[in-house]
Amino acid sequence: MRSVAQACREVLRTPEPREKLMQARRAAREWRLGRLAHTFDVAMPSHPARPERPELLPPAKMPKRGKGGSERGRIALIHALAHIEFVAIDLAFDLVGRFGGEFPREFTDDWMRVGADEAMHFALLDRRLLQLGSYYGALPAHAGLWEAAEKTSGDVLARLAIVPMVLEARGLDVTPATISRFTNVADMASARILERIYIDEIRHVAAGTKWFESACRVRNLLTFDTWKSLVKSHFRGGLKGPFNDSARSKAGLTTDYYA
Repeated sequence: MRSVAQACREVLRTPEPREKLMQARRAAREWRLGRLAHTFDVAMPSHPARPERPELLPPAKMPKRGKGGSERGRIALIHALAHIEFVAIDLAFDLVGRFGGEFPREFTDDWMRVGADEAMHFALLDRRLLQLGSYYGALPAHAGLWEAAEKTSGDVLARLAIVPMVLEARGLDVTPATISRFTNVADMASARILERIYIDEIRHVAAGTKWFESACRVRNLLTFDTWKSLVKSHFRGGLKGPFNDSARSKAGLTTDYYA
């Protein structure tokens, strides 16, 4: 029987977007059906495979994309969101393959489900780009999204603190305003996709918070102090509001963490 780590590594080693989608869905389905062994017998690559397009640029060299009012601006915004979700596929499967052996099976249950969600989110945004006459890879994309994974590759507490509890939580802060941008120009198809992603991301942040707190209990660490220390050490620039306190609270990420 193939191991869950082998399935995760295959996702990470697949560069082409639609093939990565298929690998992600296959891995999540096989795990759900009990066709993957809960063993961690292979190492994860330090970097996931990437397609030739989009061109990856440093954050400072990314072109300005405006507020998303014009069709060109909306395409640029959706492309940026699609790239975030594409990288999020690898982040979820890397988390399982790299750290799953340190936790009970439920950890793998949760993050394989997250990986399947991220694949679905990318598929929805990719299809929307095609409907608007564009495609994923047509524009440059942010090169720094995998940086958080590199910085936290040796410590699951740091990975959980930064990826779901900072980066995905930031998505909860900004997505409602992004949805409003689309509704204001009557792009209801794009708005509905983001509404679906927003609901799912609350669950993703909740999974990160749950497993962070679980790991702190096992290690006899003070939860809030540990999180703040890890964010200070691993997240450049510090946390910036405004914060969506309501959505964060639904995910268990209370103001005790970030206020």
